[in-house]
Amino acid sequence: MIHTVFQWCVGVLYAAGEWLGIGYEAINVWVFVIVWPIVTLALLAVVVAQGRALRRLRRQAAKAIEEPS
Repeated sequence: MIHTVFQWCVGVLYAAGEWLGIGYEAINVWVFVIVWPIVTLALLAVVVAQGRALRRLRRQAAKAIEEPS
């Protein structure tokens, strides 16, 4: 099964390379050296921002519970 998935991914890279007019090696570099790290860093930034927002909301909720209206 792993071999089948790998071959399918290679086929997708070849097709994308043909569609963009670049070779398999170039599309491979774009995907795994440029795009993937950028997406990973962007997702990390989202996780950090969400963590900060969650902490802020928890503090606000704790204050609301402590201070009766």
